[in-house]
Amino acid sequence: MTISRARTTGAVYLLYFVLVIGAEASIGRTPAALSDAANLIANAAYIVVTLLLYQLFNRVNRNLAVLAVTTSVVGCVIQSLSLFHLVPALSALPIFGLFNLTIGILILKSTFLPRGLGVLMVLSGLGWLTVLSPELLKHISTYVEILGIAAEGSLILWLLVKGVNVERWDAQARG
Repeated sequence: MTISRARTTGAVYLLYFVLVIGAEASIGRTPAALSDAANLIANAAYIVVTLLLYQLFNRVNRNLAVLAVTTSVVGCVIQSLSLFHLVPALSALPIFGLFNLTIGILILKSTFLPRGLGVLMVLSGLGWLTVLSPELLKHISTYVEILGIAAEGSLILWLLVKGVNVERWDAQARG
């Protein structure tokens, strides 16, 4: 893992956020087909982010990294299907909660990223899982969104600015 690969991961992650914000902002302002296409492109970008994160974390714990990839891809598929009203729109959020939780655990187990990033990702994952309790979510949804943006935004910024500690990543990769 090089710092440039970690920064590439951060850049693609940031691109995903720009795409999804643009797609969400276009709903109701542009033809539905255009905003749906933008959301599909954002989902494809998230799958790329997921694969890049797998490359980053597969040496930390291969099984957890595979779980993260699997949950993210399933979440992206469900989210894409929801664009065509084939599944409920909120049904992917708990899956992405599991993804964030898993990435947070991988960060906590790693030696090459700050533990604080892992704690934020775990908390955001738990927050997204509150979607499973609509009664609870209606009271805390704003906080869940803020926490999710703060956690993923912090990870993006860290990867863009600092990358990873290459010596520690190499040592953990050697096992």
